[in-house]
Formats: sequence, structure tokens, C-alpha cells
Amino acid sequence: MANADASERPLSAGHLIVAQLEREGVRRVYGVPGESFLDVLDGLHDSPISTVVTRHEGGAGFMALAEGRLTGLPGVAMVTRGPGAANAFIAVHTAYQDATPMILFVGLIPVPDRGREAFQEFDLAGWFAGTAKRVVTLDDPTAAARVVAESVHLARSGRPGPVVIGLPEDVLTRSAGPSRALRPLALPGPRPAAPELAELTGRLERARRPLVVVGGEGWTGHSGRELTCWAAQHSIPVLADFRAYDAVPHDPDDGGAYVGSLGYGRGDHAARLLDEADLMILLGTPRGDVLSDGYTRGLETETVLVLPGDARGHCGRIDQFIPAHAPALVLDLVAAPVVPDTDAVWFKTARMAHARFRTPAAGPAADDAHADLTAVMGVLAQELTEDAVITYGAGNHALWPARYLPHRAPASLVAPRNGAMGMGIPAAVAASLVFPGREVVSVAGDGCFLMNGQELATAVGYGAAFVALVVDNGCYATIREHQEAAYPGRPSGTRLTNPDFAAWARSYGAYGETVSSTRDFRAAFRRARASGLPAVLHLLQDPAVRAPSSAG
Repeated sequence: MANADASERPLSAGHLIVAQLEREGVRRVYGVPGESFLDVLDGLHDSPISTVVTRHEGGAGFMALAEGRLTGLPGVAMVTRGPGAANAFIAVHTAYQDATPMILFVGLIPVPDRGREAFQEFDLAGWFAGTAKRVVTLDDPTAAARVVAESVHLARSGRPGPVVIGLPEDVLTRSAGPSRALRPLALPGPRPAAPELAELTGRLERARRPLVVVGGEGWTGHSGRELTCWAAQHSIPVLADFRAYDAVPHDPDDGGAYVGSLGYGRGDHAARLLDEADLMILLGTPRGDVLSDGYTRGLETETVLVLPGDARGHCGRIDQFIPAHAPALVLDLVAAPVVPDTDAVWFKTARMAHARFRTPAAGPAADDAHADLTAVMGVLAQELTEDAVITYGAGNHALWPARYLPHRAPASLVAPRNGAMGMGIPAAVAASLVFPGREVVSVAGDGCFLMNGQELATAVGYGAAFVALVVDNGCYATIREHQEAAYPGRPSGTRLTNPDFAAWARSYGAYGETVSSTRDFRAAFRRARASGLPAVLHLLQDPAVRAPSSAG
């Protein structure tokens, strides 16, 4: 037996975890190394899975979340116990509220040390149970493949979300015996039953002002185009949930039905559509807090809710619930014989209002000290490729790309729906690795950028190339805006002291350039893009500007 083939030798639990991740199709794991999961790291040494070493566990978690958002396969992060798990918690919360598939592996203390206040000991389930779909600790080395397979399946199925797996240090090194990697569990894509589809089409035929709201995960270029073409044919406006803008192509100039987004930064015309609709069809997203303007709009409208899981997070009426994947339902809906008698004037008015809202207004006269972000977005909309991926975190800086940058391809937006700061740069790193042939641009506020800006080092180390626009206004602008409304003349706790972001980027080996005038932006952006490096354009913004110039 001394010469037995290596593939027939028993694997350790740590190595079996890696083998199962390979079988599941995982391409990358993101993480900060820890002594509590050395055996998994050893298994990754000879694996085709790329180990992306990040500079902070929060960055690792956000990269994994971005991979899950862009691919539909759970992104994987690995962190160590205690402090490492605490740093990664923000990504788990984001994945849970955003309904994004993700797996977080957390190294743990050896089993005999439990309950003794051992070094970095903590309660894994106590920390994560309220913000993950499942929390499981691998105590049986022979169950390693099964636990991973079940966790990947659970993260993707129903309403997607994060699964947390605890890895006791001593269990990982034990033999998994005869256990081997398992076939990935099948993931059914539920479609509506014929009676459900008939009921939905009947509601459509009775409605005068039906409204479709899209969101969630799993949208494809085909399903998105089919929906907007069908909706335009029947004069039905289509809105997107907050930060789900890439679910359908925007196609503003070719007669499509997309008329904007809901949530923070939405146009007034979008709110009017919620108020005036007599039928609301929610495809892939519940009517939650942000979508409904804080539980104030559309709650009593006749509602059809289409979700693959339960109705968690939904508020207001549900007249018909269809347990199906929204993109699958779309294909059946567009093929159904339905002739709704809709209000074509209402639809046309919505399209015209959205066209006005998304067209950058003329900015102030040229200012050699500041860049006008509205004009900058106008340039970007012209420069970006059709399938460019846009990322950003949370803050007032995100109002501009959400309003002015069109999305014409699926998997072209990564932004936190739960308002987590610090996500934009890690998401840009992951997007560049997932789609090395696609252009990636991140728009970051000065506060948001430095929460995970150190991941620029990760980008340089792994050859990720993107352009980050850092909007520097010297404050936490969202909170300052609230202060100006509620406590005028009394700013408190919102001022920022910033570095020279361009020089900072160059110190990492990235491209860095400062843009202090709108007229200089186009040439600077082209230089940054042509550099082939992760690039930072430091945009100096007027500190008094809080949002685009008109509400629309």
C-alpha cells in the first residue's frame, strides 16, 4: 500500500473541503490567513482554486459577496476566529439583507479547548445565527464534503444568502476516511404552474395601470430583454428595486420599458408610479422598506409577488404569491396570450420623465478648483463599454452613478443594498478577477474609499485592473446633509481629513491622478484606463454639493 495512488489515499478534512469546493466550481477564495485553518490553506496549495490574499477580512468578505452577485455561485471567504470573524461580519450582514449567495469559513479553536475562554474563542452561532441562512460547525471530519455541498446548495436556493461554516483547528487535520468529494446538489429553478400564470394574466387584463418592479438575483441578458420588450409592447412601465438596476437593460433610446429605479435617489416620477399603479407585479424582490419609501407607498395596491423563497421582508398587500424564479416566470409570461388594456399615456409620460431625470443637467460654469460630478457622469456614460461593471459603496457619491450610468448587460452592478460603506473597492477587485475582459469602474466617496482602500494592494498583487473615482468633499456627506436639515449650522462629527489619494495610489504601484476641473476628466479617465493598472482618479468636489442638481 506504500505505493498507492495519491487519489486513493484518505484526505484530511481540510483537504476534502478544498476538493469539494473544486467540485462545486469555485474558482477563487478570498481571505486573510489564520493558524486555525492551516490545513485548508495547505489543500489550496496544489488546487486550481486561486487563493486571493486580502489586506482585511472585511475586504475579503466583500470580494466574496461581489463574486456571488456577479456569478450566481456563492463567493467564498476564509477568515480566522474571533477578531477575523468580527471583521468579516459586515459582509455577512450585507449578503443576508441583499439576498446574495456567499460562504464564510471561520477557523475555530480546537474542540477540547471550548468553554475555557481560550485564545480568540467566541460563540459562532451566537454571533451569526441572526444574519445567516445557516451556521454550522464541522465537528465530524468525515462530513466535510457533505457540509460544504449542503451549504453551497442552501446559499443558492430559495432566497439566496450567506452560510457560515466553523472549522475547528484540530478537526481539519483528522482523516476524512473513505469520504470523497460529492456531486453538487441539483438546484431546481421553479417555474409557475399553469393556473398561477392564468391568474396573473387575468389580473393584467383587468388592470389599466400595471407596474412591474424587478430586483433580486439571477437575471440574464435574455430574460431582461424579453421582459422590457414585452412590457414596452403592452405599455407597462418597468422599475428596478434599489441597487438592482442591472436586472434589465435600460436601453433609453430604443423604446424600452425601463423607467428608472426606486429607493434612495429615485426620481419623483418613480414615486408617482408607485402611487398611481393599480397593479404591482414584484419580480424577484419583496416590497420592503427602501423600495416603498419607508413603508409609505404602494402598500395597498393590488400586488403579485414572485419570489423563489418565502415573502420575508415584504410589507403590504399580497393578492397573489407565485413561488418561482422571476426570470423563469418572465419567459412564460411573454409567451402567454395576454392583451392588457393599459393607459398608454401614463406609460409614455413615465418614459419622458425618466429621460429627463437621467439626462445630466447643464452644470455651473467651468471651475478650475472642482470637478462637477454630474458632468463627469455624462462623460463616463459616453466612454464606458456596453458591458462595463460599476461598483460603489454607500454615501451621497452613489447618487450620481445610480442616476446617470445606464446598465445594458446583466451582472454589471455591485453595490450594497443594505447601505454598507467600504464595499466599492473590494467589489471592483473581485469584478476584475471574475471578468478580466470587462471594463470595471468604481465610484467611491472619500469616507467610503478609505474603509477598504487598502485592497488596492490586493488589486496590484493579483493583476486586477479597474478605475476608481474618489470623490473628495472632505466630509461624510450623507450625514452632513441630514445635519443641515435637522440641525442647521451645527455640523458635528462629519469632517474628514484626507490624503493625496493620487499619490497614495502611486505608492501602491497603481496609477494615480488628481482631477480638479471637469474639463480635465475625459483625458484623465482615458489615461487611467490605458495604464492597464488599478487606477485612482482623485476628484476634488465642491464641499457644498450634496446631490445632483435637480430632483427630476
